[in-house]
Amino acid sequence: MIYEGFIALGDSYTEGMCDEKKYGQYRGWADRVADVMAKHYSDFTYANLAIRGKLVRQVVDKQIDAAIAQVTGPKTLISFHAGANDVIRPGYKPEIVLPLYADAVRRLAASGATIMLFTVLERTGNTGRSAKMWEQRFREFNRNVRAVGHEVGAIIADANEEIAFSDRRFLAFDRLHLNSMGHDRVAQAVLELLELPFDASWRDLLPPAKPQPQIMRAIVTSMWFITFALPWMWRRARGKSSGDGRSCKYPIAIHWPLSHLD
Repeated sequence: MIYEGFIALGDSYTEGMCDEKKYGQYRGWADRVADVMAKHYSDFTYANLAIRGKLVRQVVDKQIDAAIAQVTGPKTLISFHAGANDVIRPGYKPEIVLPLYADAVRRLAASGATIMLFTVLERTGNTGRSAKMWEQRFREFNRNVRAVGHEVGAIIADANEEIAFSDRRFLAFDRLHLNSMGHDRVAQAVLELLELPFDASWRDLLPPAKPQPQIMRAIVTSMWFITFALPWMWRRARGKSSGDGRSCKYPIAIHWPLSHLD
């Protein structure tokens, strides 16, 4: 398939949270993929409507129509990643979220665009009651992703099929978002699915991690709790989100890359 454009939808995962910054924005796996697509497809355009912290309903209400309006046919690739923020909420309601997600995918597919979907990593290496609950929730969520993906003929990027993605060293200090190495790995996996040039080493496992002294682990965990966990809980208690008041990076498909800003 020759693509004329790429439109990325979703939350912090697609916005590129915690990656390096370029053009004043987090780069992220989607920008990295767009970089390669632009080298192989003439007159290529790219839009990224993703905003951190958004729930499925917010992505549907604010991003779906805007994306569909920019579709030119199957040569437009739309990536859709939403739902992880819903799943980790205490009041998660799968009977609402899963059908909403599926309907959004069907709407996107009806536009004539080529659709790419993502599963969520079910096993993160964490233990305890919360980790088990989230694993069960994400497993159900992923079944829904695969089912509607097969229904509409979407490309499905399934992180659960790749052992390498479970390495916590691909996560930023907040233990939630990918770091630069993680975003690059996702980009290479996506490029392979799109049959574009990619770095085959993305599947390689990292060398065994060096043991960390217990006191250092305790210090790091305390810093993480103060810096990220407490603010997250405070926002949840007030019904706030990290994405409140924020705008997306590239709402309208633009010619890519933005070489004039280098």
